[in-house]
Amino acid sequence: MEPPAPRSPLVIEHLTKRYGRLTAVDDLGLAVAPGEIFGFLGLNGAGKTTTIRVLLDLLRPNAGRARIFGLDCQRQGRAARAHLGYQPGEPGFYDDMTGAETLDLLGRLGRRPVEPARQRRLLDRFELSAAHLRRRLREFSTGMKRKLAIVQAFQGGAPLLVLDEPTEGLDPLMQEAFYDLLVETRRSGRTVFMSSHVLSEVERVCDRIGLLRAGRLALVSTVGDVKRLAPRRVHARFDADVAPDATGLPAGCSVVGLEPRAWTLDVEGPLGPLLHRLTRLPLADLQVEEPHLEDVLVRYYRNEETP
Repeated sequence: MEPPAPRSPLVIEHLTKRYGRLTAVDDLGLAVAPGEIFGFLGLNGAGKTTTIRVLLDLLRPNAGRARIFGLDCQRQGRAARAHLGYQPGEPGFYDDMTGAETLDLLGRLGRRPVEPARQRRLLDRFELSAAHLRRRLREFSTGMKRKLAIVQAFQGGAPLLVLDEPTEGLDPLMQEAFYDLLVETRRSGRTVFMSSHVLSEVERVCDRIGLLRAGRLALVSTVGDVKRLAPRRVHARFDADVAPDATGLPAGCSVVGLEPRAWTLDVEGPLGPLLHRLTRLPLADLQVEEPHLEDVLVRYYRNEETP
């Protein structure tokens, strides 16, 4: 007999949250697979933080439900929250407490034992020394508070991490440290659900993305599949003048620029037919630019027709 499939770390079904006449989240549904990093995307005000607050039972939905490892986030809220580590977008720490006191308090509230060795590794990774932790949080910079928030989210070793705009305010070096931590987290089999509006970081670390637009889910896909919806840009240079004839280009090619010794084309679909055409010309150099996640998602943000 095969072992039972593991429960999904996070399932959201027909979730709706309204504030009076404003619908912040509208009939949202998605499921996050075990061991994946899921990027929850959208412009500011799209409904990302509202959704996360429903997961934490800080807000009650008007309709639908969310479950963490099969536990209803509202009916079984305390049990559900015991399985996750949470980093808020705007940490509401007590300014009169020290960094060490904050980590201790949140560790005890989290209902998961904090291993000193794990906490120490996280502190070292984000360059928070013992001297830093003895300071009151009123003396912390925005970046230091963000690093402390990351440490407290990860220090309990929770199987699900819910992170709201995790790299906001971090310098580039600390962003790299955070990305390395995500890779290690995925390798350990834990799951990450992170909201972001920084497409470059999502493209780098996420397995799948969900795009919110005005509270509705506009897209759920792997990062690779989304990028394949955008054309690749091809730059071809020639050793001799070539007649700029666009009529002989294969299907799927659109002209960006045609000069006697340089062509720039956008190509949708396979590159083979274009390469076959170019090899009959005095080709000197060929450069292919792979599309970025932003190239596709900007179409959704602008309410254009979906690819």
